[in-house]
Amino acid sequence: LAQAYGVPKSSTFPPTLPAAAGKSSNMAFVKVLKNKAYFKRFQVKPRRRREGKTDYRARRKMVRQDKNKFNNKKYRMVVRFTNRRCICQIMYSTIRGDMIVAQASSHELEKFGIPAGYKNYAAAYCTGLLVARRVLK
Repeated sequence: LAQAYGVPKSSTFPPTLPAAAGKSSNMAFVKVLKNKAYFKRFQVKPRRRREGKTDYRARRKMVRQDKNKFNNKKYRMVVRFTNRRCICQIMYSTIRGDMIVAQASSHELEKFGIPAGYKNYAAAYCTGLLVARRVLK
């Protein structure tokens, strides 16, 4: 193939450019875009987004109510596991913030004769029953 193009056999084909000393040959000049004008117009994300605690797209999808159910509450049950216990809450969302209707903690199971194991599956089930009983009263 090299002979077809009239290139002597001793040289390399296809020809390559010699790399500059200490620099990569495929690097291009990159313009700095983050100047003073960029930072003047920069808008920071909400605090809980910056902390990585809230996914607002998922929250909006979960909280959104049908248009024909205007001003009705959309209840949800939230279960949180800490290092020591399980916390169950029944809540609904408003513009002012989330309102908690009832809540129960697995440490309250001690009153019902459960001495230990407040973080396992059975304790979570019992805590859910406890908060449901409180809501229905």
